[in-house]
Amino acid sequence: METTRLVIGAAMPAPSISQLRRRHFPHRRGGAHCLLSARAARPTFLTRCSYSSKGDGNSRESSSTVRLDVEDSSDQGTSLANEQRKGDIYELFSQAQRNILYLNKQRLLTMEELKKLQDENTFLLQEIEALEAEVQGVPLEAVQQSTFCELLLRIDIMVISGMISMQEASDFREKVVNNRSVIQGTFSEIHHKANTELLSELRLFLRKPIEKPLHVVHICSELDPIASCGSMSTYVAGVSCAVQGKGNLVEVILPKYTSLNMDGIHGLRKADTEYESYFGGIWHKNRIWTGMSNGVGVILIEPIQLSYFSRDMLCGYPDDFERFSYFSRASLDYIVKSGKKPDILHIHNWETAIVAPLFWDIFAQQGLENTRILLTCQDLNYQCLEDPNKLEMCGLDPRKLHRADRLQDPNKIHLVNILKGGIVYSNKVVLMSSIHSRDVIIQGSRQLEATLTAHKEKILVASQGLDGELWDPSKDIYLPRRYSANDIEGKSICREALKRRLGYRTGSSIIVGCICDGYSDIHNLKEAVHVALRRSAQVIFMEKLGSLKKSTARALKEEFINLDDNIAFIEEYDETLAHLIYAGSDIILCSSFEDSSLQIAMKAIKYGCAPVQINFPNDESRQSQGRDCRNRVMSKYIISTYGELSLLQALDSFKNDPSRWDQQVKDGMVKGLAWDAECYDLHWEAYSSIRKL
Repeated sequence: METTRLVIGAAMPAPSISQLRRRHFPHRRGGAHCLLSARAARPTFLTRCSYSSKGDGNSRESSSTVRLDVEDSSDQGTSLANEQRKGDIYELFSQAQRNILYLNKQRLLTMEELKKLQDENTFLLQEIEALEAEVQGVPLEAVQQSTFCELLLRIDIMVISGMISMQEASDFREKVVNNRSVIQGTFSEIHHKANTELLSELRLFLRKPIEKPLHVVHICSELDPIASCGSMSTYVAGVSCAVQGKGNLVEVILPKYTSLNMDGIHGLRKADTEYESYFGGIWHKNRIWTGMSNGVGVILIEPIQLSYFSRDMLCGYPDDFERFSYFSRASLDYIVKSGKKPDILHIHNWETAIVAPLFWDIFAQQGLENTRILLTCQDLNYQCLEDPNKLEMCGLDPRKLHRADRLQDPNKIHLVNILKGGIVYSNKVVLMSSIHSRDVIIQGSRQLEATLTAHKEKILVASQGLDGELWDPSKDIYLPRRYSANDIEGKSICREALKRRLGYRTGSSIIVGCICDGYSDIHNLKEAVHVALRRSAQVIFMEKLGSLKKSTARALKEEFINLDDNIAFIEEYDETLAHLIYAGSDIILCSSFEDSSLQIAMKAIKYGCAPVQINFPNDESRQSQGRDCRNRVMSKYIISTYGELSLLQALDSFKNDPSRWDQQVKDGMVKGLAWDAECYDLHWEAYSSIRKL
């Protein structure tokens, strides 16, 4: 048989196998190049094969143009070999085309990822510029005031171009200058707007009455993230940031606890001077510390001669009345001696309720005639005094404070209810509830029912908002990858990061998280753990920030530590891990949706989790939920969507209907849960109304 020869046409030299692969056949590992190499070693039955390029002029031919010329052979196997070779070439090109499509797809995905990284980089650069400005001594507020200056210059241009008259320009300038503090919020992104659009906004601004900015001073025992053991801390932080964000001045006065979270205070500084406050018949010296928390001014009062706040816990001691009545009196003395004249003194719960009678009995005549009092109650827990004469310790006449209402024990009618005094002497009272109406709260207030009924006209009910800057997965600085409802991929990355950190096996197991707040029934929690483990879920428990008398996580750990490796217990609060738990979990366990703050439920929804309550309400509570409650948009959504959902139902829904689950959590993520929504409006209404009294 004649030896087979491969004859190359003279039009151009034959490319090598590596050249063909490099020029014309993009591939992945194990792709076309393996096919070429394997088939190069086969016996060749073609007598002549030429490779040519068809093109215009001197231009190089398309890489897909290959011409095969097969000479006739008398051998019977030649035609079979020819057909086999043609099939090999067709398969080779098919593989190359598939590789090209794959590479194009990868290129598009890479371009999308690059766009996301560029957007995130732009956002980070903006944050860095703001931080650099602060580091260099330029307040962030000063950077924002550029809007004020640009607005005045744009008014000049409108006058010169004939768009407005000189008189209208003068009116604009006067209104802008007099309301400088609200310009940034009213005229955002001014440099992107045309003069015609800006003129329409200015004319609307001219007709709209703008109230004078308020000066609000909170006197309270907690502030997140500095000192926290309950819902009050997040409430004070949220309402302070929301009110100051609208151009008002807000300050917070706190005790100087030894257990303060110093990382939550920026620019902490001890004052060189001291001041005195009255307590127990003598004057005591106090040291002042100042700083900033989330842009809000913070004043810390530290008694020098008494050790009331040099303790492990924030509260829960037999002498709590003495501790917080000392702090309340010291706060009022500080306000007077510092020359402050706030519009509103905002006090909270029984701990600082005594400020109200103290203020009207002693301090209103010391230059604070125009100051008014707002009391907020996260709950109606109260402190009764066995010895009313203790009120004299802070200079208050015991006869000025009313006796407790409807005490069940007739032998204790001498007791004085501190919270009752705050309700009576405050100008407005805000009761915090996410689901109950004013009438329901009053009827369930036990010994305060008569007092609340008598002062019903000054009582408002409000639900609490969420810190939109700190708790938003699209802005969260603690997450390995940020995400949103429109870009949910980052949640999967956070889930895997959470599993790696806790030593869990990676995979598709559902994660059930729980930030223990100390209010969940321990038996219900144990049952929830058993349900989750039976459905192969991975469970995480972490204590909420703040000292608790009994550790919930530790109690659960004693029962489950030797039972399963799919449970993690974190007994000390970790801020970074807390954010990662919300981002990486699929379900978050909550104590109850009757909680006045609903912080855990709202954070879960914002981070794409399903909140499941452990302590279900009774039938009476279910019937009263949301009735006549003015601020209930977000709480109505939570209750209607998740109010009847058990943990078992949630686990089954996640497994059996993932598309519906994903859509539901995305719908929740876009809800307006931040403080600057409905929660702010009611508080501003309360502030504005009492300022006019």
